[in-house]
Amino acid sequence: MKTLLLLRHAKSSWDDPSLDDFDRPLNSRGIRAAPAMGAWIRKRGLVPDRVLCSAACRARETWEGVSGVLGETPEVTVLRSLYLAEPEGILDLVRRVEPGYETLLVVGHNPGFEDLARALAQRGKPRGLGGIPDRMPTGALAVFRFDVDHWREVGSGAGVLEHFVRPRELEGGE
Repeated sequence: MKTLLLLRHAKSSWDDPSLDDFDRPLNSRGIRAAPAMGAWIRKRGLVPDRVLCSAACRARETWEGVSGVLGETPEVTVLRSLYLAEPEGILDLVRRVEPGYETLLVVGHNPGFEDLARALAQRGKPRGLGGIPDRMPTGALAVFRFDVDHWREVGSGAGVLEHFVRPRELEGGE
């Protein structure tokens, strides 16, 4: 059994128009939402043992906020290739993860994340298509379970959506 957590980066700042999109940091809402999501993950026993994180500033800051409350330190790889990656590119990275890792967290961006989430969620909680709403807002988390032994077996329609949570549903997450 494998558990995949797809976490879209938290709310980012547009205050400095001179910054490149890749370099935009989190805004105050995002700074509050990331640890709230980390607490939610910890409380449900979903602490990852492996993390793939986009190299974009807002994704790295989201991971820092989440990781600060997990109480454990998983293996983390920061990847430029996750920045605005297409669903197939994200899935390819997931499939390359070593089978010894049971819970994988991927921190990245839309539209790739919401498209991949919809493709994976052919079964699950009845909210929207496969439990995924029309869009995956900033800071949202989709948790999937796969009845497989190897990450390479993860694919479209193979996942069961266990949870879909938005920061505004969490205390302190807005």
